[in-house]
Amino acid sequence: MSTIHSYEVDIKWLKERKGFMTSPELLSGVEIATPPQFPKGIEGIWSPEHLFTAAVSSCLMTTFLAIAENSKLEFTSFEVKSKGVLEQVEGKYLITEVQLFPALEIVHEHDRERAERIIIKSEAACLISNSIKSKVTCQPAITVPKAVV
Repeated sequence: MSTIHSYEVDIKWLKERKGFMTSPELLSGVEIATPPQFPKGIEGIWSPEHLFTAAVSSCLMTTFLAIAENSKLEFTSFEVKSKGVLEQVEGKYLITEVQLFPALEIVHEHDRERAERIIIKSEAACLISNSIKSKVTCQPAITVPKAVV
């Protein structure tokens, strides 16, 4: 496998503060717009801020899935809620922090500490987190289903 990869994304302006994002590598596209917190922003449409946050949280998921598989961790569900924090710093808007809240349900209680280490390792290995200057925090929640009596 090559160590250099590229990913193509095309953006076409539609009208006002709205566009459409596609990739020649993918089957579907996504409508994008200025978020409603900004002048003429549009509610209910993916914004660059959402996509930035989604890039971090989806990278955590895909990295976790690879490490968990290699570690043979048994789990029944994994999801990540995330929050990107936008602030104005020295006159510029920045996503200063991305907060990750992964929720993992494991099969065996004895795997709890190992599962937490795998999540933390996954965040540290995430190429998106490693490529940005925003602070990334990770607060995992690990559960084990109760035994049926």
